[in-house]
Amino acid sequence: MGATLITNIGELTTNVGRDGDLCGTLHDAAVLIEGTRIAWVGAASDAAARISDRDIASTRPGVGEQLRSQRPNDITRHRGVGGGGVEIVDAGGRAVIPGFVDSHTHLVFGGDRADEFEARMTGTPYAAGGIRRTVAATRAASDEELRGRLAGFVAELHAQGTTTFEIKTGYGLTVADEARLARLAAEVTTEVTFLGAHVVPAEYADRREEYVELVCGEMLRACTAHSRWIDVFCERGAFSPAESERILVAGIAHGLAPRVHGNQLGPGEGVRLAVALEAASVDHCTYLSDADVAALAGSRTVATLLPGVEFSTRQPYPDARRLIDAGVTVALASDCNPGSSFTSSMPLMVALAVREMGMTPAEAVWAATAGGAQALRREDVGGIASGMRADLVLLDAPTRVHLAYRPGVPLVRSVWVGGERL
Repeated sequence: MGATLITNIGELTTNVGRDGDLCGTLHDAAVLIEGTRIAWVGAASDAAARISDRDIASTRPGVGEQLRSQRPNDITRHRGVGGGGVEIVDAGGRAVIPGFVDSHTHLVFGGDRADEFEARMTGTPYAAGGIRRTVAATRAASDEELRGRLAGFVAELHAQGTTTFEIKTGYGLTVADEARLARLAAEVTTEVTFLGAHVVPAEYADRREEYVELVCGEMLRACTAHSRWIDVFCERGAFSPAESERILVAGIAHGLAPRVHGNQLGPGEGVRLAVALEAASVDHCTYLSDADVAALAGSRTVATLLPGVEFSTRQPYPDARRLIDAGVTVALASDCNPGSSFTSSMPLMVALAVREMGMTPAEAVWAATAGGAQALRREDVGGIASGMRADLVLLDAPTRVHLAYRPGVPLVRSVWVGGERL
């Protein structure tokens, strides 16, 4: 791959903190991409010094000439660009942010549960049991059907600025089906989570112990090759704290890192368990005690909030302000799934977090980018700095605030994933 210079950026969110500026904001900025990585970040007025005369290949008439006129005579060619030319992108004063990092999705599934959503809108409460409907539909779907649908979701994610995403299994709940969901997910992301402990499937309703043993044994072994993480739904109607701990410990023994679904439907032990096992994240966090908040604040475990769930289920939104003020690291994710949050839109998560959860626009954008990266324990994504993967989003807006200020508007103008403009 060649090089790309994005210049004339009105507002650049780097997520490299600067004296109280959480988002590390630069104005009148430029970013140089070489291959898959960011090579340089700085002032647009200094951009000309990063490239040589013969490397300019402008995508807009006049931009190359403008850069040439800015360059002093003693400029040396930017090392590493080579003779292949630099594509110059004029941002036109627009905002650039890091690509969104969606650290919690369930994208490999069959079927539809729109009727459940309609029922909830007329007062039926959400319950975890609906997962079994998706399990049945997923088992019945072919690999090609699942792969085609997954490709559509990935296209949705990219179109809305998501450049890194995690995918969970959990809609197969047999050894063969969980293994194929992990395999299909691994075709599109390295961030695959084994979630055999989503719910106990119908055929094991009277044999819970046998199912837990299956998840800890044969099913786990079948999914390990394609997975990085192990997760468990530690919640009433799903798995008890003791069952959850047993499953997570088994996963850790097989080299998988732990994550937890916790404290979604009511107070529970999910946060305690996640912190005790040094899980990368505990997700949902709708119902938290003071002890839960204190435990999170004293740990590396990220509280991943999923406001699309509350939008879809009419449960109360998590109190992000309480967590942030206590010093907890907060991430935002979509939880895209057919039952409780059928949206892949991280811009919507930002808008909901600002409107309903007490976050500032800067905090919400940070949580949806750098926060998600921390929830995946990634240091190469979630920010814009030299050496990081070149995942960037050019917004059709002057500032990141417009993500919340103009909810529902398609503000993503261009997306780069690993240096490639989609």
